[in-house]
Amino acid sequence: MEATTVLLVLFVSVLLLVLSKLIIMSLVIAKRKRNNLPPGPWTLPAIGNLHHFIGSPNVQHALRRLSQEHGPLMMLRLGEVTAAVASSPEAAREVMKTHDVAFSDRYVNGTFSALTFGGNDFAFAPYGERWRQLRKICVHELLSASRVLSFRRIREEEVWRLMENLAASSGTGTAVDLRKMISRFINDTFVRESVGSRCRYQDEFLDAVDTALRQTSGLGVADLFPSSRLIKVLDMAPRKVLACRNRIQRVLEQIIQETKEAGTGPSEGFVGVLLRLQMERSTPILLDDDTIIAVMFNMFSAGNETSSTVLTWCMTELVRNPEAMAKAQEELREAFNGKNMIAEDDLKGLSYLKLVIKETLRLHPPAPLVHRKCREACQVMGYDIPKGTAVFVNMWAICRDPNYWDGPEEFKPERFEDSDLDYKGTNYEFLPFGAGRRICPGINLGVANIELALVSLLYHFDWKLPQGIEANDVDASEAIGLVSSKKTGLIMHPVTRIPPAPANAMKESLAYWLKHMSSI
Repeated sequence: MEATTVLLVLFVSVLLLVLSKLIIMSLVIAKRKRNNLPPGPWTLPAIGNLHHFIGSPNVQHALRRLSQEHGPLMMLRLGEVTAAVASSPEAAREVMKTHDVAFSDRYVNGTFSALTFGGNDFAFAPYGERWRQLRKICVHELLSASRVLSFRRIREEEVWRLMENLAASSGTGTAVDLRKMISRFINDTFVRESVGSRCRYQDEFLDAVDTALRQTSGLGVADLFPSSRLIKVLDMAPRKVLACRNRIQRVLEQIIQETKEAGTGPSEGFVGVLLRLQMERSTPILLDDDTIIAVMFNMFSAGNETSSTVLTWCMTELVRNPEAMAKAQEELREAFNGKNMIAEDDLKGLSYLKLVIKETLRLHPPAPLVHRKCREACQVMGYDIPKGTAVFVNMWAICRDPNYWDGPEEFKPERFEDSDLDYKGTNYEFLPFGAGRRICPGINLGVANIELALVSLLYHFDWKLPQGIEANDVDASEAIGLVSSKKTGLIMHPVTRIPPAPANAMKESLAYWLKHMSSI
């Protein structure tokens, strides 16, 4: 009798357990049915949709291919992460304007959290009062029009140094890797804008940033399966990122300390501005050294890499399209009429050059994917987006949408003639710098850092490819990463057409500029 009772109790217990599981499953299924989720590709157990990315190392390329099959707004499951992908101007408008507040958080995985100082930075901080105050400081104190103008002397001097190095290579007939030279030029310019002078830690810092960004460029296993402790132990990427973050922090701490000891002056850079605000205690939030370090990391990593990438792509596309190159050079050489020194004030009135920059930004938006996170459940294009969903706006796909662009894969600067399209975040078919509350605040500085350099590269030099290489052979593939940088070098022979000014002329010009600025 006792054995029968035990068996009966055991049977009832198992039955109740099975019934409870079925009830839970039915509730989950019913909830899913109630939610009108966006369509998406078929999934596999555990990995979700990750198998659709096999053979497509560039995530934005794979996402465009999937969106062409499943629509401009689709839902994916990347391991344990649920993500919505917007791939049309209409979807982007709803995410970045109509429901901008609901999507005003950045999607930050564990690796990114380690790299960005746990959200203590500006670019990836959660939306809220602290983020608003940090943005206000960046926009009004670091990236204002007057601040950008104050760096004009630095930009002109660094451009002249780049021209001098290229003229020396031209004189010997030596080929150069223009991508590397552009990267070094932007690095030097941005460091001086940030610190006010050259920095002996520059190479160490930039190496740490570059290594960290490479580690965060793909779909990290630990970030796709955040609940798995075993994967966290086995995946080395987060630890490598943290080691890079620690190197970055040590360098910035040293720069801050040396800047404090040196004091600020007329060449006050970003670090000096932040330290001055810290000393004045004039900001609504605490601007301690840790916050300054996090903000400066954003400034270095975002501004430096973006400007270098855009300038490299400008030259790459012009080399690949000789007619556009000739048209740009003709405009510049007619405008400047043999001058051997060009200043930023001389750039007013140039038209085709600005079209070249716009078309480059369209084909190669520096940040191809914009990362957002749904803070509160809402509807986009009639579909339900649950709270906590990661959201990716595929800028790269939108800027190549054949419904909005004629010949979207072709480099045609003329497409922007007689057009009011700009990159300030109001035209949703053209969003190379994003839109809404999270739009890039450094657009003016980024463009200023490349305009004079691009003009000078085209004005002073003709460019020849190595023997046996045709324009169509120039590689235009993109590296894997957050920034769509060029994957390979750009090997070219500079041929001096209009010699740049000699060193003494440059010094006299700088002396005049400093005297003029001191009298304002």
